[in-house]
Amino acid sequence: QVQIVESGGGSVQAGGSLRLSCAASGVTYTINCMGWFRQAPGKEREPVAYIYTRGEGTYPGYDDSVEGRFTISRDNVGNTLYLQMNSLRPEDTAMYYCAARLGLSTSCSTIATMYNTWGQGTQVTVSS
Repeated sequence: QVQIVESGGGSVQAGGSLRLSCAASGVTYTINCMGWFRQAPGKEREPVAYIYTRGEGTYPGYDDSVEGRFTISRDNVGNTLYLQMNSLRPEDTAMYYCAARLGLSTSCSTIATMYNTWGQGTQVTVSS
């Protein structure tokens, strides 16, 4: 059974940094489409970033709200995903979810319906 577990959330002041991690277990192949999403209280879930692995290359994509501040990366040996978050803002406060699209993907994006396996989330709180 595939499990996704996020870690690394916490509380920081505006301008600070956090690094989120996501470990997918129970999979014997490289998941080539993984992403991060977030949901703030009273708001809908929104995309943050995705990363597509094809051959030797990895291809990230970001939502405009985090472009230039957040960096998504992965461990190419295992199915571990990271999100380096710099210059954090109070509006980044949310529960952050890691998601994976199991099976071989021929594309990847921040469309939530592409993903079929989700973690439980890790809370990020940014104070002003």
